[in-house]
Amino acid sequence: MSPFKLPRTLRLDPSDTFVFTHAAEPGEWAVTGSFLFLDSDPAALTGKARAAFRSGFAGVRSLGFSTLVVVSEASEAERAEAVETLARHILERFGAPDLAAARGAAEEEIAVAASLCQLPVGSVVAMHRTAEAGEIHENFRTLHQRAPGSDPLHARAFHFVETDEDEVEEDADLVALLRDPASGR
Repeated sequence: MSPFKLPRTLRLDPSDTFVFTHAAEPGEWAVTGSFLFLDSDPAALTGKARAAFRSGFAGVRSLGFSTLVVVSEASEAERAEAVETLARHILERFGAPDLAAARGAAEEEIAVAASLCQLPVGSVVAMHRTAEAGEIHENFRTLHQRAPGSDPLHARAFHFVETDEDEVEEDADLVALLRDPASGR
């Protein structure tokens, strides 16, 4: 078992690519990313920037946003690489005075991210970020899978209903659509 746990970006569907200007790639190490909003006025944010502020974790490699993260095991080498990658962003994109200062800030961000992972591996976490009196606040929640049969209304993705009507049935090949969405078959 790995000595570390860190959050990784999770994409269950393509919605992050529509919700955020720049979506994180699935599987990136992630941090909360609040530092990305320190120089902005959260009340003035609109559209995709506002969505990123409210609920976006930042992928360490891309600094793109992800609505969800999953608690994952990380080796010491993976943790160190995440710190170095984030430190380079902080130095080059955010003007840290030197690499040592950038590395210190990256270590703090990674430590905060690791503190969210006091959950079993595979736990899914969502965030809601707010700004109050000039301070950014983050609230986290763990998403749990419902026990089978606990909610019969939402237990299935599809609900089939038999009818006696002689209507033309649509024929949709969902597997083919997943392979080639442009084909329509």
